Amino acid sequence: MASFSFGAGNARKLQRIPLYVAGRLLTAVVPRSRERWVFGCAVGVADGALALWQVAAVAGERTSWLVADDVQAADAEALGIPWVRRDSLRGLWRTARARVIVVTHGFGDVQRYAVSGALVVQLWHGIPLKRIGLDSPETTRSALLPGSRAVNRLLAVLYRRTMRQISLIPAASYLVRGRLETAFGLDDSRVPVTGEPRVDVLSRGSAADRRRAARDAISAALHLDLDERRVVLYAPTWRDGAPDPAIPTATEWDRIDEVLSRHDAVLLVRPHPLGAGDYRPSSGRIRLLGSDVVADVTPLLPGLDTLITDYSSLAFDAALVPLPVAFFAPDLEEYTARRGLYGRYADVAGDDPARTWDETIDRLDGILHDPSVARDASRRRSATVHAHRDGRNAERVHRAVRARMDAEARRHGRSAGSRRKRTP
Repeated sequence: MASFSFGAGNARKLQRIPLYVAGRLLTAVVPRSRERWVFGCAVGVADGALALWQVAAVAGERTSWLVADDVQAADAEALGIPWVRRDSLRGLWRTARARVIVVTHGFGDVQRYAVSGALVVQLWHGIPLKRIGLDSPETTRSALLPGSRAVNRLLAVLYRRTMRQISLIPAASYLVRGRLETAFGLDDSRVPVTGEPRVDVLSRGSAADRRRAARDAISAALHLDLDERRVVLYAPTWRDGAPDPAIPTATEWDRIDEVLSRHDAVLLVRPHPLGAGDYRPSSGRIRLLGSDVVADVTPLLPGLDTLITDYSSLAFDAALVPLPVAFFAPDLEEYTARRGLYGRYADVAGDDPARTWDETIDRLDGILHDPSVARDASRRRSATVHAHRDGRNAERVHRAVRARMDAEARRHGRSAGSRRKRTP
């Protein structure tokens, strides 16, 4: 599995500074279209970008998706989305001309060198529990002169300057807005509490319909007949390039299989797409559900019966179902010291999260026997972080983008009028 770390990524960014300068010169002379939108997403044609594209397309916006590979091109084609290759000259030109640029992870979702001057909508890809951006020291680590404070300060300055290009980043609630403001160095006018488009799928329609659709999707992705079997998802978060500390031993795999057999359940293991570590289950009741199989796991959450995770934002997404969650934090002290968390972990996971697989297996056994307590905890979690649960977050974001576009057009109109009046 491919691994990524901020240190290596930041070293590459420093080496690309001349390309960023060239891109800045390009966007300074190429006029942007008044109406063109481009979309991109690191994990594919999915996530909040797809949810917002669906609303924008219905509203008649002129849209394109920037695809990274043949798989994404085929997915866009199947959905009827106009697309161009992200890393082609057309991708560069389309990004440089776009009035609105929509991303979910970073500017690399589109053509990173041609973003300057656009109205950038950063949808992000989860409610942060772990510290992100400027709030985490991990963001400014570099493999190039790793002990240099000067390099770290330079990276912080560059990061803050880059993030100032974000025009709008929607927040799920006022609590989450505060985290996004400090993480990206933005004022509250750029962080409206609209809800996240990517979780609209967890609120639309009836609970029964959402569960049926999700289980059908799981069955199709894994070529597995679920019938009445219960489904558990284990989704550890990214360790910033470090190995996953929670790979089960052979004995632990056997214990997991025993509990699954007792409850007629299956376990889906979803390692983080940027993580390092190798999961090799030996039981037919345990399947891998990597990002190469399903790009966006959010729509599948209603089809699950339990989520096992550590510091992942999936715990907040699952709260909308509501889905019982077993928290498993084998490296809590180390992870908190290196990456940092927003607030106390106990406020999210409870006072006694599992620290070993044996403890996690016992928690899972209890939840599968009686999920009521864990489900109630998810409902309380949802009330804390979700201000909207009506399935219309993407519509609110689209209106907010349109309002910004209209406000900019009025400002430019007044500026042009003032220049004409001053002309003798």
